[in-house]
Amino acid sequence: MTKDKALEELFLAQTPHFDDSAEFMQKLTKRLEAVEIVKQYQERTLHRYKMMMVAAFVVGIICGGISTWWLLSSPIDEPLFNFGVQANFLIWLTQNSRLFVAAGLSLLMTAGICSIVGNVMEIMEMRRSMKENRSWALM
Repeated sequence: MTKDKALEELFLAQTPHFDDSAEFMQKLTKRLEAVEIVKQYQERTLHRYKMMMVAAFVVGIICGGISTWWLLSSPIDEPLFNFGVQANFLIWLTQNSRLFVAAGLSLLMTAGICSIVGNVMEIMEMRRSMKENRSWALM
């Protein structure tokens, strides 16, 4: 209880004084303008991230479609690449080239999708944190 009384007396003893309200308002206005500039920058950054994600998605769909069309349209009996060497391993690799190319393209597209999903989650987290920061600024 004595600590509470001591704190209460300390707060009651403090009397803030304001010298010039015009100077205070100028400083406050300048700080609010700085906050608005930062907020606009964050919104532009989020918009840029969204556009990059849309572009990556469209390019991925186009590349995936082209590569799938290319794999399906080329003759099955003809290997995709040929080493011109008669080593058993290279012959086996040449015979199964379609399988390896399809698996490689699938892995590449999977990595791209995971990257895009990760970036979208990061953008959503940035948006959520911006909304939280705005609510703190309004209080």
